[in-house]
Amino acid sequence: MRRAARRTAFALDGRLPVGEAGGLLRKAFPSHWSFYLGELALYSFVVLFLTGIYLTLFFKPSMTEVVYNGSYTPLNGIRMSEAFASTLDISFDVRGGLLIRQMHHWAALVFVAAIGVHMLRIFFTGAFRRPREGNWLIGVTLFLLAIAEGFAGYSLPDDLLSGTGMRIAQGIMLSIPVVGTYVAMFAFGGEFPGEEIIGRLYSLHILLLPGLLLALVTVHLILVFYLKHTQWAGPGKTNRNVVGKPMVPHFATSSSGLFFMVFGVLVGMGGLAQINPVWVYGPYRPDQVSTGAQPDWYVGFLEGALRLIPPWETVIAGHTLMWNVLLPAVVLPAALFAVLYAYPFFEAWVTDDRREHHLCDRPRDRPVRTGFGVAGVVFYGVLLLAGGNDIVALTFRVSLEALTWVLRVAVIVLPVVAFLVTKRVCVALRDAEQERLTKGVETGEVRQTVEGGYTESHRPVESEERHILMRGSLPVAPPREPDASAGKVARLRAALHTWYAASAHPQPDDAEEGSLVESAARRPAQRGRSADDSRES
Repeated sequence: MRRAARRTAFALDGRLPVGEAGGLLRKAFPSHWSFYLGELALYSFVVLFLTGIYLTLFFKPSMTEVVYNGSYTPLNGIRMSEAFASTLDISFDVRGGLLIRQMHHWAALVFVAAIGVHMLRIFFTGAFRRPREGNWLIGVTLFLLAIAEGFAGYSLPDDLLSGTGMRIAQGIMLSIPVVGTYVAMFAFGGEFPGEEIIGRLYSLHILLLPGLLLALVTVHLILVFYLKHTQWAGPGKTNRNVVGKPMVPHFATSSSGLFFMVFGVLVGMGGLAQINPVWVYGPYRPDQVSTGAQPDWYVGFLEGALRLIPPWETVIAGHTLMWNVLLPAVVLPAALFAVLYAYPFFEAWVTDDRREHHLCDRPRDRPVRTGFGVAGVVFYGVLLLAGGNDIVALTFRVSLEALTWVLRVAVIVLPVVAFLVTKRVCVALRDAEQERLTKGVETGEVRQTVEGGYTESHRPVESEERHILMRGSLPVAPPREPDASAGKVARLRAALHTWYAASAHPQPDDAEEGSLVESAARRPAQRGRSADDSRES
């Protein structure tokens, strides 16, 4: 038996890279929970792919009008498109169709949310820096494609809710100067609603966008394997190794368990939590608008921006520029994604940091970056809330106009306040840690001195925490003073560097580090923690 297995192994190794696979199977993966966010996105994408194949077998992407005569009797005799009728058939006549439809919709929401949260983890920990700038760009592109894929799928049933969204999309196209009318006519195949939009969205939804997503996910995973994982700082964890569990069997087992958990939760949500009941909305009609229409959360910020901008218009040479649509729905998302694409290179330019980074930053060690991230989240949250301002005003019985003005002020003021508060909190947290590092940790034991006073005893900081506090994040390089003949750009860069580095993680000099270690050594030794980790150099 052993000889047969050996011969088989040799035969395969001569034809396939079997020998090299051993090192791949032993590749170390950090076990921190935050590293599973990317896998959550991957596995929800797998569920999306599988359920989408099933739905493709029954959906009819046609806007040809038919008279419905199916299982949902309240709509019998109503004229509707074949797309909407086939959606009703999937929901009520296809075995398991409603379950698969709702699983598909929930998986789409989880997929986009997981990508967003994963990107936040990458941003706050600085995992986008060299050599991972390319993977960050791929991640941002995946996020953009996921939003486009979700909107295309959301529009396919041709119900009153999705049709209202398509009407808004047509208005956005028309707001583009000069070419807006041509873009809208091309997309819809004529005057709104046209006859071609559902078929074109269907082709995008099942072919082009999934193909791009699958290709970019593959490239993303290859780069993750090639560049190795980032990891949180700790004893034995350096910028040159990876400490964690081997891919087989530990990581493969936990990752497989996560997949089945994601699949099970999505099945439960698809069976118990109703989502997008198109039969309640009815088929789309251009002369009707769905009351309380709300898009899926990932495009809710666009809806909110449209509602907050005042009705600004400008007429130039007989052409009307609709600033109230162009700015929030075209300029704003383009600017947001431009910032996401450019930020790794902007930070590297400001800090003059060209080193490779394989250790995760703690957010508190980079107060400016963390402040930017929190400000962005608050900005997005205010816009998302504004996207449902009518529902909020109705629910809490407040004036819609007053609420709109409050949100207009909040979308400008709150991100600035969030940045300042977050920056200050990060600095305060780090100052408290430095104080604990030098004075020790309070034990709660109070003793009376010979002079009659009272003093509290302290114990030294544990070795793991001391290592993180002193070497947790690579320090920002000191700014280089520009020459007297330097231009405005060089002086601006130096000023930004000083502002960014002033509150960043300081570099403890050798004397300071030696005194801290020596003082800690004089205190009672702490028992170290054991770790059953595998390392990859």
